[in-house]
Amino acid sequence: MMTAPVRPTRGDLPAPLSGDLLSGQDAIPTVEVGSIIGAGREAVIVHKGERYRLRVTANDKLILTK
Repeated sequence: MMTAPVRPTRGDLPAPLSGDLLSGQDAIPTVEVGSIIGAGREAVIVHKGERYRLRVTANDKLILTK
């Protein structure tokens, strides 16, 4: 079952992992994959109207496909 995409606001994003971000304006957002996928093994990510599928494989690797 697919749900409508949700656009998170900055306050909705999980706290960054300590030590994973650069300081200042060069900071790179870091998100735990579980916060995107939840209890499942895949999620749909929409970028510029295109849908991409993020999957966790049987070997616990990530695959992003269009």
